[in-house]
Amino acid sequence: MTIPTYDRFIEPVLRYLAKNPGGALARDVYDAAADALSVAPEEREEMLPSGAQAVYKNRAGWAHDRLKRSGYSSSPRRGFWQLTPAGQDFAARNPSALSEAQVAELATGSDDVRLRGGPASASPTPATPTPDAKQSPDERLEAAIGEIRAAVTAELRDLLGRVSPGYFEGIVLDVLHAMGYGASRADLQRVGRSGDGGIDGVISLDRLGLEKVYIQAKRWKNSVGRPEIQGFYGALAGQRANKGVFITTSTYTKDALDFARSVEKIVLVDGEHLARLMVDHEVGVSARVLKVPKLDSDYFDE
Repeated sequence: MTIPTYDRFIEPVLRYLAKNPGGALARDVYDAAADALSVAPEEREEMLPSGAQAVYKNRAGWAHDRLKRSGYSSSPRRGFWQLTPAGQDFAARNPSALSEAQVAELATGSDDVRLRGGPASASPTPATPTPDAKQSPDERLEAAIGEIRAAVTAELRDLLGRVSPGYFEGIVLDVLHAMGYGASRADLQRVGRSGDGGIDGVISLDRLGLEKVYIQAKRWKNSVGRPEIQGFYGALAGQRANKGVFITTSTYTKDALDFARSVEKIVLVDGEHLARLMVDHEVGVSARVLKVPKLDSDYFDE
């Protein structure tokens, strides 16, 4: 079972608040609505992609927002919800389950309705939510950002596969520096050329160069196999090194992954992971800041 969409939370939130006319703590409403919808314990652990809030709480919160927009509920104080007289009347007039049309109207037809007390339109025009409309605004925003990230990541992978091997080595060092390796960019040096013994770059983790990480960067189309990883391991042994990072634009075979895990001193980064790191640390990628307003309830505390 998956967690119901936020429109499904509207009725259990309404019913719980109707049974508690004096109002209830939001955290109690979250769990009461989840109980009514049979949300399993493990599903209640599921977080939004941002990790900011549990999914079921986010959906219950947006369900309550829709009741507020319809004039049926309010937040007299922080973290406390209570039906308005109009909301109590609406619940009393609809003692049985709300119709699909009523749920749809509450979910999507109230964006232009005032947020202060007062009933919603007496004769609403039913609206049928699209699949996206059944996601909470937070989820739609995060889904859109996720889609953009995926598109940029795919473009990066394509570009990484077309740059020259030498330029790719420089990109790899830029990414590692952006991740915090090396006190300065000068602490990351390219050494890769023919006869490099399997080493393309070196990171000095301290200013004296007492601790180093050795890099192998392969701009390949085919999967990297165990022989290449074993060769890199041998090159590390020749340098008496105990830290190595092998980065490729492609993927690794199962044998290569198994070997790297067995020696415990080599980290493998494939093309997908590298592209995501470039997005996360804005290497070859620019980002714009979106201002997402959120009410500061503390401001209104008297």
